[in-house]
Amino acid sequence: MIPVRLHQDCKGLVLLGVLLGILWETGYTQIHYSVLEELEKGSRVGNIAKDLGLEAQELEERGVRIFSGGRMQLFALNLRSGSLVTAGRIDREELCMGAIKCQLNLEILMDKVKIYGVVVEVKDINDNAPYFQEDELEIKMSENAAVGMQFPLPHAWDPDIGKNSLQSYELSSNTHFSLEVQSEADGNKYPELVLERALDREEKAVHQLVLTASDGGEPVRTGTARIRVKVVDANDNAPAFAQSEYRVSVPENVAVGTTLLLVNATDPDEGANAEVMYSFRYVDNKAAQLFKLDCNLGTISTIGELDHEESGFYEMEVQAMDNAGYSARAKVLITVVDVNDNAPEVVVTSLSSSVLENSPRGTLIALLNVNDQDSGENGHVICFIQGNLPFKLEKSYENYYSLVTDTLLDRELVPSYNITVTVTDRGSPSLSTETHISLNVADINDNPPAFSHSSYTAYIPENNPRGASIVSVTAYDPDYGKNAQVTYSLVEDTLQGAPLSSYVSINSDTGVLYALRSFDYEQSRDLQLRVTARDSGDPPLSNNVSLSIFVLDQNDNTPEILYPALPTDGSTGVELAPRSAEPGYLVTKVVAVDRDSGQNAWLSYRLLKASEPGLFAVGLHTGEVRTARALLDRDTIKQSLVVAVQDHGQPPLSATITLTVAVADSIPAILSDLGSLEVPYNSDASSLTLYLVVAVAAVSCVFLAFVIVLLALRLRHWHASRLFQASGGGLASVPASQFVGVDGVRAFLQTYSHEVSLTADSRKSHLIFPQPNYADTLISQESCEKSEPLLQPGDSMFSKDNHVCIQVSPYQIFFSGR
Repeated sequence: MIPVRLHQDCKGLVLLGVLLGILWETGYTQIHYSVLEELEKGSRVGNIAKDLGLEAQELEERGVRIFSGGRMQLFALNLRSGSLVTAGRIDREELCMGAIKCQLNLEILMDKVKIYGVVVEVKDINDNAPYFQEDELEIKMSENAAVGMQFPLPHAWDPDIGKNSLQSYELSSNTHFSLEVQSEADGNKYPELVLERALDREEKAVHQLVLTASDGGEPVRTGTARIRVKVVDANDNAPAFAQSEYRVSVPENVAVGTTLLLVNATDPDEGANAEVMYSFRYVDNKAAQLFKLDCNLGTISTIGELDHEESGFYEMEVQAMDNAGYSARAKVLITVVDVNDNAPEVVVTSLSSSVLENSPRGTLIALLNVNDQDSGENGHVICFIQGNLPFKLEKSYENYYSLVTDTLLDRELVPSYNITVTVTDRGSPSLSTETHISLNVADINDNPPAFSHSSYTAYIPENNPRGASIVSVTAYDPDYGKNAQVTYSLVEDTLQGAPLSSYVSINSDTGVLYALRSFDYEQSRDLQLRVTARDSGDPPLSNNVSLSIFVLDQNDNTPEILYPALPTDGSTGVELAPRSAEPGYLVTKVVAVDRDSGQNAWLSYRLLKASEPGLFAVGLHTGEVRTARALLDRDTIKQSLVVAVQDHGQPPLSATITLTVAVADSIPAILSDLGSLEVPYNSDASSLTLYLVVAVAAVSCVFLAFVIVLLALRLRHWHASRLFQASGGGLASVPASQFVGVDGVRAFLQTYSHEVSLTADSRKSHLIFPQPNYADTLISQESCEKSEPLLQPGDSMFSKDNHVCIQVSPYQIFFSGR
């Protein structure tokens, strides 16, 4: 076998030289393809096998490979279909930003000498929407800006090209502005805001607009920016008084410095344009000595003593002026009246201290007697209630007034009232007397309990202890006493066929909800229930609220390894790694899942133990087992790897799996190495095959010695010379089954078999150490174990039922080629 391989290698070197010469002469050929961006991984780009003039199965035979010139690998070869496919998501904007045409160049190497250039054009799709660099923009415009003025707006960006790029702008509907788009020589479109109608800050100070940019793709994508137009004020308005005429009557005994009235003028402008100064426009000399006008506040106060007998009426004119000289004027009329020196008297003749809140309108509260010792107008009185209270005064007889309810009362809104009854005479100045009445409103049960929230949401971690507090619900009853005493209960319901009361309970007094069992997130993630709050009134009133309880996941499930799955017959799975594998060669992939969720289900992979450190590496997040370096001749055939899968919970949980990797270029090579049982002497490299041969040899020696001793004991009466001659010839030629006929040997003779089995799909290999077999023959054909197929039916080097059995009497090494 070895000379044949050397001959083939020599032929390969000669063929490589010839092909290199052909490549030098033939030059370089290009193949063109086109593909849409954002396609899924594995999408077909073109039939590279057909364009190369090959069949699909010839790609691997002729060593067809892709070289991308050092950039990220974007394409791959599908050796089954002979197609060039995408190796991942292709983003045209990322690869060729701003370019009209996006082309990717790669080389195809065939027969290690022929190079074909491949140009793949990446076509754009509408996967980007127009966007503005600023989402919001504020523009300041003077309110006297001329109609037709243009204001530049921010332009939008769209990384797509052609019709998928930015096509148009649109302005939201409004009454003052329009949109004009300027197209530049570079093809960009720049929007401008055009004033169509004069602005008036006093009418509207701020205008809110929305600018929309649209592309021409299918479907159309848009981007928006908010524009805030702030109208800057101009001094174009004159002040205006709230009244054209101000009248005031003051008693003659008013103190000096008393403020009599306030004149107020407002300017609709803002800032300094709205500042107003007050002054007398016309006033006689006498009034100028008695009254003063504050130029900033507009208050008119006395600076001298008033005398009704000297003058009972004053008339003057005031003006208000802004900074631009615009002004307004108003009249001020001041009447000086005579004084009144007797206050009215009030006597409460009947009074109720409390009243039910559902008492009808007109219920009597108190009876008042009012009297004023003055005469004339100064003796006429007016009674009223201060504040906006639900009571009124009704005159019953001469000087008697009844205090009654004017509307229905509500104790929950106002539990008590302090009623102030004011009696004022018509004197000048008028005098008044106040009487205070306290009234309590008695409660009735007219309000149901109200929860503090319209709905409640609570969270509880799974595996909680029984009796754990979950959440507290609170209901408030605005009534009083027993009408406000609230009790809590759960609305009866079922969950997963069991009554709700078997899951949770509620404290009827405090509203605290407790767990009656330990929850499991993987079985039940939430509970929906309703809580009832009922008061103790007569009749009782109640209210319901919905409560959602969500079970939070805990890290209580270890990762479960789905692939590679352990064989059902107890053997260890084996993966194949060719000795020609380059660093990064994918040997296998560990796939695991975690029944938890969130961070507890995030998995990471690491190499826990390896028989040859540094030879293999495991992807942290992918679980891919790849070669870390090139395989050497001294690397053993069997490599054991222990891969750990760990989640990110607290504390983290993990699982491990042991992988066995067979290092060989092909299955026949593995079978040849194991079947020959020839281990070349190498002190630096020990292998599993060497150990197996040494173990078989040792056990064989022990077994042969044991058989010889037994035969010697049984045949000790025979003649020595004849015994040696018989035993020497019999062991060499007589089948093992003939030893059974010797008396006594059958009871002691045992056959030991050693099996070294390697299945063709590298998913099962095991060593069975010696076990006793009480059989009639030393070699049992049934011990040849059948295994699952290693190669596909079309690739297998052995027939389906073919078994290779190498028998070393009295030991057996079986190779299953099935």
